[in-house]
Parts: sequence; C-alpha cells; structure tokens
Amino acid sequence: MSVTRVNVILGAEASAMDLRNSLNALNAQLAVQGTRLRIEQRGQSLNLRGPLPLREETSKTKVQRISLGLRADAAGLQEARESLDQVQRQLDRERFNWEDWQSKPRGSTGTGADAAIGSFEQAFFSDPRRRRAAAGSRTTWSGAYLPYLRRLRHLSGEAPLNAALLLQTLRSYEDGSRSRQQCSTALAALAQHLGLALPEDWRQEAGGYGLHRARFRQLPTDAQILEAVLRIPNPRWRLAYGLMATYGLRNHEVFFCDLSALAEHGDRVIRVLPTTKTGEHQVWPFQPEWVDRFSLTSLGSCEEALPQIQTDLRRTTLQQVGRRVSEQFRRYALPITPYDLRHAWAVRTIHIGLPDTVAARMMGHSVAIHTRTYHHWITRRDQQQAVDAALARQQA
Repeated sequence: MSVTRVNVILGAEASAMDLRNSLNALNAQLAVQGTRLRIEQRGQSLNLRGPLPLREETSKTKVQRISLGLRADAAGLQEARESLDQVQRQLDRERFNWEDWQSKPRGSTGTGADAAIGSFEQAFFSDPRRRRAAAGSRTTWSGAYLPYLRRLRHLSGEAPLNAALLLQTLRSYEDGSRSRQQCSTALAALAQHLGLALPEDWRQEAGGYGLHRARFRQLPTDAQILEAVLRIPNPRWRLAYGLMATYGLRNHEVFFCDLSALAEHGDRVIRVLPTTKTGEHQVWPFQPEWVDRFSLTSLGSCEEALPQIQTDLRRTTLQQVGRRVSEQFRRYALPITPYDLRHAWAVRTIHIGLPDTVAARMMGHSVAIHTRTYHHWITRRDQQQAVDAALARQQA
C-alpha cells in the first residue's frame, strides 16, 4: 500500500474519531441541560433519537428516531444540533408534528415540490451574504425554513406547486400562531424564488402572534395554579414556578432578574435584566398576595435559592435556559406549561383593568402583540365596561 493511501486512511480515521468525540461531548452537554433528545450516528448519517409523540396518539411518547438526511461530518453535526433545537422548541410548545420532519436529502432533484425546494435551498446557500455567515445561515434554514418546507412537500405529494397548495400549507398551522407567521415568511420567500404569485389575502391569512382561540378556554384558573405547585417536590423549583405565576415571566427570565425588591420592606417590583430576550423591564405582582403564598420573599436576600443551573451566557443561551424549565415541568408531570402561567398572568391584569400599554410593557412585548394575543379577553373587557356604563346611565 502506498504512503499516500496510508495517509488518506489515517486521516479518515482521525476525522471519524474527532466526530465521535464531538458527538459524545455534545450529547453529554444535552444530558447536563436536561434535554432528553440525542444525536446519533448510524453509518454515514446523523439522526435524532429520544422520546417523541406517537403518530397515532400524540398524548403518549416513546423513544423514536428522526432521520435528518445529514452526513456524519462536522458540518452535518452542526446542522443536526440546530434541528434538535427546533424539535425541542416544538415539543416545549406542544407543537411537534411528524409531517414537519419527513426528511429528504439536501438539494433533492425529484419532481414537483422536491425540485422546487431543492432549487430554493441551493439558491439560499449560494447567496454571497449568507456565505459570509455560514453558521447563522444554517441556523436560519433549519429553524425558520425547513420545517415549513417539509410540510409543504408532504402535502403536495407529486402535484406541482401553486398558490392554492401554499395556502393549504399555511392554513395547516394554528390560526394566529407564531408557527403560522413563520410559515408565511418561508413560503413567501419560496414563491419569490419560483416567480409564483401569492394569493391576494396572503397577509391576512398569515396572522401573526396570538393565543389560538381553541386554547383560551384551557388556561388554568388561579385555584388550579395554586394546586399544581403542590406536585413539585423540590423547593427551588417551587420558587421558580411561583415567580412565573406571580410575575408572568418567560421561562428564562426567572434566572435573569433583580429580585432585591422582594426583601423585607421592599416594594416587590422586580426588574427583568437587559440580558433577556426583550431587554430590561419592571414587573408588578398579580396576585400580590402570591408573593407570600409562594414564599418569594426569601429570594430578596438569597437569589441562590433558585435552581442551580448554568446561566453564564458565554456557555449557554437563553433558549437552553428556558428549555431546562420546560423539561422540569414535564418531569414533574405538571398539568400546566410555563407559558400557561404567563398567559394566565396577562388575563388576570385584563380582568382587573390594568391598561394594555402598561401590561404589555411589563410583559416585555409590544402593545400590538399584546392586543393580538389577548384579543378575546380585551374585547370582552371593553364591551363589559361599555355595557356597565350604559346600564349606569339608564339607572341614573
């Protein structure tokens, strides 16, 4: 065997060992973070493996695989991690759908949707602006485009792409959901690439952020929120739960707050730090008596009483911190999700008459998003106020 051939073999073996080491390190990191999904190598391909909803009965899970169609190399491993993050986000929000993960290899040259999506993907990564930020482009593709294009391909079968099929795919997501808005962006970019005209009412169909009307009746009552905390055996996680319930915090915000106002004689107005998703803002407690009910005053002098998880943003991300919270809720089999607590807090402020501009500022989002998300309750409140005023005038 020639020296050149030997060097090639040794180089391939070293590369394979590097990949195995990187894969093992990444899976170990996922385990520390409390994530149950793993990346596995089977032959020359990378897959995801972990507890996933059953296709026939989504309320139950079992360990299953998702084929990603990625090569087992460094670039494929990076893309597999981004796909894992996307799957985990869908699981956290209870929006996982197997149709989003019917995998096809990159640059597929089939007919109909396959050919169109393959062409679009090649154009996406050929853009000079995206080549200058390759890692960010892979993240954008796997998180903001690929799930929606996969669903489009699943719904299309062998049929050619047209505006009606794009609209069908868009409508397969919940009305008013973030997924529907992201789907509209991805499909609009595909349509532009293909020179395909979108339906006239595309913008209206796209919707945007919102709490789907099928879920608004499922929000927990205050009594259910107080009852659910009894299922949490760990006092640290009871404090985290209490903070989210009392202040309507996002998952990760629990660990990025100035809680000094919870100390004795403090005003109990906490400050969400500028390192969070939407920057610094102050939040008042609703219900105020829950500060004592959940023993949150102990955090005023000892924030270390919260769960001890990695919060150094040089080593983790806000997304990973938030995922750890969602994972813990599932581990305790709580009937309430972290965002249920946040939505319930918002509805509580509406019922007591807090101005929408003030509530939106406390939640760290715009008034427009606040109004769209909680439209049902805001409309009911405004109508009730108008009815009460009319009845008062009639009685006078």
